[in-house]
Amino acid sequence: MKPVLQHFSAPRFRAGVYSPRLAVTLLLSALSLPLLSGCEGPPPNATGANPPAAATESGLVRLTADKIKSAGIEVQPLTRGEFRTFRDFPGTIEPNEHALAEITTLVRGRVIDVYADLGREVKGGTLLALLYSSELGMAQSAYLKATAKLNVADRAFRRAELLLKEKVIGVAELQRREGEMISLRAEQRETRDRLLILGLTDEDLRNLDRNHTIRSHVPVVAPFDGRIIARNLTKGEVVETTEKLFVVADLSEVWVTAKIPEKDIPYIQADLEGDGQAVEVHVTAYPGQIFQGRITYVGDVLDPATRTMRLRLELSNPERKLKPSMYATVRVYSEPQPETLLIPETAVQRDRDRQFVFVQREPGVFEVRDVQLGESNGKQVKVFGGVQEQEAVVVKGSYVLKSELFGSQI
Repeated sequence: MKPVLQHFSAPRFRAGVYSPRLAVTLLLSALSLPLLSGCEGPPPNATGANPPAAATESGLVRLTADKIKSAGIEVQPLTRGEFRTFRDFPGTIEPNEHALAEITTLVRGRVIDVYADLGREVKGGTLLALLYSSELGMAQSAYLKATAKLNVADRAFRRAELLLKEKVIGVAELQRREGEMISLRAEQRETRDRLLILGLTDEDLRNLDRNHTIRSHVPVVAPFDGRIIARNLTKGEVVETTEKLFVVADLSEVWVTAKIPEKDIPYIQADLEGDGQAVEVHVTAYPGQIFQGRITYVGDVLDPATRTMRLRLELSNPERKLKPSMYATVRVYSEPQPETLLIPETAVQRDRDRQFVFVQREPGVFEVRDVQLGESNGKQVKVFGGVQEQEAVVVKGSYVLKSELFGSQI
């Protein structure tokens, strides 16, 4: 009791004053402290008098049959199969350069008329435009003059041969006339070749020899069947030999060019002796549609600026859906890896650095398993550990199980 009396003595006693009633009150207060403290009971959770509710078994999720059905949970056994990965590369659709013609004129001239418009389908030999060229007319005139001179020189040489036999002229005169004939023959041949360069055919030259009619009109024709994808002339303008008048392309087959980063070159099979490596092409204009093509060219050197290799493939385009300059995605698959343990991508759940799946232990009971995974192709993933072949894994609705698992741990 001494500590209690010392606690209350300082504020309650005055110097030189003693109160019997106050002393009795203080004594009774001190005696009652142990009794009051003994009635309060033990602190919460000190002895486990109020135990918490039982926790869910660690790593297991239990669902009723109705909840499994409503969540759309599906289970399938783990199996082995052939596994292939792929890489996607950006590409561009281009015309097949083996079926592409950039049409120019071989002689300077003025456009008289244009018969073909942009986007028109044309047949080989179709007249696209007509030009007038004075240069072509002068070239034909030069040819006719050279031919006439050659005929005169040829007859003169033959007469000289007869006169030499009759000893009317000497050998020197015969040789002079022979030299003139040879010179004019070369000149005539030069003018003839000039006309061929300007676009005339052998048939045109035979007609010119027969009729002596100079034609100054230059027809511009399609070299093969195709579509006009460019037109760069109008009626009345003067065009030069360096100008590109039309571009005709056969788009029944197109090319796709792509650039492959250096690290992905092993995905490309460089052996093109056969039909080439099969690849898929996807374009934004036709989502979900796959176009099949084959690699026909693999670059031999890398671009030093981008460290990429050029790749070209050919695609059949019978419906003309693929247009030049369209952007495309080239998907190249790796070599198949047989007998690989695979799991659907939809079965895998991720939480930070953790990857796990749910394995069905028994109907309505699912166990969470951490797994070690390899490469993925977007649909399936290689499995290196955590689950075994033929174990029943949740492949659909596993997100619901993940929510239940984490909800029970809160």
